[in-house]
Amino acid sequence: MTEPKTAPTDPIIVIRDVHKWYGKFHVLRGIDLQIARGEVVCILGPSGSGKSTLLRTLNRLEPHDSGDVIIDGTRLTRDTRAVERVRREVGMVFQQFNLFPHLTALENVTLAPMHVLGLAADAARALGMRRLEEVHIPEQADKYPGQLSGGQQQRVAIARALAMSPKVMLFDEPTSALDPEMIKEVLEVMQALAKGGMTMVVVTHEVGFARAVAHRVILLDAGQIVEEADPATFFTAPKSERTRQFLEQIL
Repeated sequence: MTEPKTAPTDPIIVIRDVHKWYGKFHVLRGIDLQIARGEVVCILGPSGSGKSTLLRTLNRLEPHDSGDVIIDGTRLTRDTRAVERVRREVGMVFQQFNLFPHLTALENVTLAPMHVLGLAADAARALGMRRLEEVHIPEQADKYPGQLSGGQQQRVAIARALAMSPKVMLFDEPTSALDPEMIKEVLEVMQALAKGGMTMVVVTHEVGFARAVAHRVILLDAGQIVEEADPATFFTAPKSERTRQFLEQIL
């Protein structure tokens, strides 16, 4: 599945000339990017290149300093109503699982639907079980995070994000904290989401996943987009010397 895939063209994410500083460190330097509804974009790059910061600007976990971030027509600003609206529509899965240790897997999944969407307990439980079935661990519903493997915890985290019926899913190195044998089960869930038409932005080092699933692969370096192309072109015929150097290190 390394042939070029035809990406959708209806933009749901628009990033225009986005800059971000941490003090004097200019971490994002004029990012311009559009991501279509139903598109899967994988972002690669060395440590410190701004990948996670860029991802976190898409739900304003990191406020950008200038430029525009627009999610499904809503411009992200300091307006808390706009931020809340976007966060309801954008699910995020982190490197660390960030589950509540005192809640069961099912309770972790149903918490937001009950408290944010106002679902009744029975409806939330039914929804939560459907989401756990989607990630292939319904039998773990009543276990606590400490009783689950890393791969199972990450799948609970994905189910939790899906429980809000997001339009976009963001993944920040979702397999980097996992043992090698647990990576495959998480990537299979993500691949199924992509096949189902979910818009996904994935910061990852999993080259095989990017080759098989992404419509586009982006190299970010020093806060700038160095290259973007379909996977076949990106991995076999990159235009940038920096991309070639990067690929020599990871392939």
